[in-house]
Amino acid sequence: MIKIVIAEDQGMMLGALGSLLNIEDDFEVIGMAKNGVEAVELVRELKPDICIMDIEMPLKTGLTAAEELKDIPCKIIILTTFARAGYFERARKVGVSGYLLKDSPIEELADSIRTIMSGRRIYAPELVDIIYDYEDSTENPLTDRESEVLKLVSEGKTTKEIANELYLSHGTVRNYISIILDKLNVKNRIEAISRFKEMGWFK
Repeated sequence: MIKIVIAEDQGMMLGALGSLLNIEDDFEVIGMAKNGVEAVELVRELKPDICIMDIEMPLKTGLTAAEELKDIPCKIIILTTFARAGYFERARKVGVSGYLLKDSPIEELADSIRTIMSGRRIYAPELVDIIYDYEDSTENPLTDRESEVLKLVSEGKTTKEIANELYLSHGTVRNYISIILDKLNVKNRIEAISRFKEMGWFK
């Protein structure tokens, strides 16, 4: 019997996933978490074979939780709506056993769990081209001014403080930040700082 913990912050998705996987004769869902902190606690306490983890969860992201569980002999499957190169690359570095997309059929997830339990890794096919593009994009896409703005953001400065320091208007700084997020293909400032650090672009 393959013992499974599921971590997903959307209650309906969590319940449906648990019910569908429990139908399988060789699966048993032994725990369900609504955030990353609960996920880490359940995996350490229940010692499942597999933990299926969403990425964007409250308190702690799935990727952060997966990183904290590297010392546990539990295989981590990231199940997300985000086919993003940055997320996928970080997941690979953490050593997850699978990275799958939520629009995949439940049968595909079940088959992937069994394949992963046999010792293989499974990545959604849609991610193959994305990761090659990511690995090729080693040049910093930001201008010197954009890099300077992001550096100040990383130091914890507010939009107002950045505007004052660089003698810019608040609106101009907000525009710079919007351009930075777009160029780095991230959702927020924290992800932008993380991506910039990962690529070694901070001077």
